[in-house]
Amino acid sequence: MAIEAVIFDFGGVLTSSPFEAFTRFEQERGLPADIIRRTNAANHLENAWAKFERAEVDIETFDRLFAAESLALGAEVRGRDVLPLLQGNLRPEMVEALKRIKANFKTGCITNNLPANAIGSMTGRTLYVAEVMALFDHVIESAKIGLRKPDPRIYQMMVEALKVDPRACVYLDDLGVNLKPAREMGMTTIKVASAAQAITELQKATGLKLG
Repeated sequence: MAIEAVIFDFGGVLTSSPFEAFTRFEQERGLPADIIRRTNAANHLENAWAKFERAEVDIETFDRLFAAESLALGAEVRGRDVLPLLQGNLRPEMVEALKRIKANFKTGCITNNLPANAIGSMTGRTLYVAEVMALFDHVIESAKIGLRKPDPRIYQMMVEALKVDPRACVYLDDLGVNLKPAREMGMTTIKVASAAQAITELQKATGLKLG
């Protein structure tokens, strides 16, 4: 089936991965390696992170729950201290690829994000991100709808909004757990490890020259 739509995750796809910031934070504070990622991955459907991305808890509760969950895995990390680490830098080559894709295909973004007031003002960056988000025909944000990836319903909402068959979609994400439901629906999936790798695979999937 011919491709009609390309659907993107935001963080770690159109921006650099927060995992690099997590590693620096852990090294600077002498924390166990990957304690933040392991806390995020443990009970990943119902942990503090999942509840915060679905806007089920406020920032104070998230801070306390994340601290308890990380402590159970070996070292306490306050949830509030993790939030500033999420602000990855936009990848200009991925933004340019998105612009070229938009000229030829429907575009969507499914992002597991946090309530708008979670990180605070990001000044000029907010404006730039808003300009990128405007390139999408439809955006689904977990904190606004109370669902988050990898819940299959969030992918179904996107294909219905774009009015496309899942088999006519390409989906990009940096996390394998989020790619699985999309793949099971019939989407072509791309696990993003770097901008160059993602663009190469996108070119193959869409037939467009993106770089």
